Amino acid sequence: MIKFGTDGWRAVIGREFTEENVARVAKAHSEVLKERGLKRVFVGYDWRFGSERFAQIVAFVMRSEGIDVVLSGTPCTTPVVSYAVKYCEYENGVMITASHNPADYNGYKIKESFGGSATADFLRDVEKRIEADAPSVNFSGTVSKKEISEEYIRAVRAQVDMSLLRERELLIVHDAMHGTSSGLLHRALEGTKTSVVGLRSWRDPLFGGNPPEPVERNLGVLCQKVRSMGGDLGVANDGDGDRVAFVDEMGRFVNSQVVYALLLLHLLRDRGHRDGVVVKTVSTTFLADRICSSEGVEIKEVPVGFKNINEVVLREKVLFGGEESGGYGFPAFLPERDGLLSALMIIEMILARGKTLSEIIGDLFREFGTAYFRRIDRPAEEKTKALIKEMSQSPPSAVGGKRVREVITVDGLKLVFEDDSWLLMRPSGTEPLIRIYAESPDLKGLEKLLEDAGRIIGV
Repeated sequence: MIKFGTDGWRAVIGREFTEENVARVAKAHSEVLKERGLKRVFVGYDWRFGSERFAQIVAFVMRSEGIDVVLSGTPCTTPVVSYAVKYCEYENGVMITASHNPADYNGYKIKESFGGSATADFLRDVEKRIEADAPSVNFSGTVSKKEISEEYIRAVRAQVDMSLLRERELLIVHDAMHGTSSGLLHRALEGTKTSVVGLRSWRDPLFGGNPPEPVERNLGVLCQKVRSMGGDLGVANDGDGDRVAFVDEMGRFVNSQVVYALLLLHLLRDRGHRDGVVVKTVSTTFLADRICSSEGVEIKEVPVGFKNINEVVLREKVLFGGEESGGYGFPAFLPERDGLLSALMIIEMILARGKTLSEIIGDLFREFGTAYFRRIDRPAEEKTKALIKEMSQSPPSAVGGKRVREVITVDGLKLVFEDDSWLLMRPSGTEPLIRIYAESPDLKGLEKLLEDAGRIIGV
């Protein structure tokens, strides 16, 4: 059965993700579009195995269904597709990518007319129209193509203070992780005093043997390169460029929770933005709550997945939204995670404050307290899923001697303790995994929470 998860339908190439199944999804998608009176669609694709072919199948199936479809002229990032939908007169978008998943996966993301991930309602409509038999694909003729990336880069540059970026020299190491963000940061910083050195910037559908996920265990080469070159900052993007991670000037990985807090503070204090609410997913740092409380800004918590942040965007004005996975969005520009814009915002912050990234993080911790975070992934066994569901209905009052202050069950089971530390256990929406998240004001407390979680659910 084809199901859309946290962000799109993803499956193993040649097993579930086949040409026939992609055609089935494209036909069902077309029927939903026609039912809603939508006819103009932009289709993008990344550097994974078969992505261009799968994108062509989508385009030709949609064309045969009467949809006015345009294919990206070259491989692109997911934010490029979202930009095209919001600003280039398209009414819907498709991105062929499995984002950060291992190399044997591919996927199908849908973007709605507002430029963000499709709502649950839209995806349910697509799923229920998927038929058992694949439609025949007529490859005769051609499908129109258009290059959007340059227009997207110009629009991203307009979101930051480019005069600041021309004031002093910086050396940035950009790790594209063999994904389609390759070259984008360099192009966005043309005409400034910032130099960009590319790393893993060529196409490799095997991603060098590691998933293109910008987490600490996959970024040793970036940390080493920043140290050896004396770089001011390391930036990494995932396979389709909607996520980002950072390495400070000493070659140390900066966890994604700290990045969320930094971007939020930059918007509130350096840029003076106050109009709108802040949204975080249930797996995101307690520093966000402390910052919003200090600054008098409302914050809302939603299930994991940027589509859930967009549910709030569609109802009210959102200043900033983000999640633990390294996806941060600025809805005034795009209701979408944007790795390139997030990187430019961090660079802007460094230049605006005249400090190194490690100094800025030190300031953050001194004012709002320290926060240490780690996520552990384990194979998703049915008994473990059942146990988490059972515990959600009857949660413990304490774990390892820590009293539970609050229980949150919007997505899995989250236990919040009296010192703001928390533990979250949930099945992944993109991979067959159980994810265990923990955050604590101290490292010892973090390790204890993770040990307790493993003991509780037997992983």
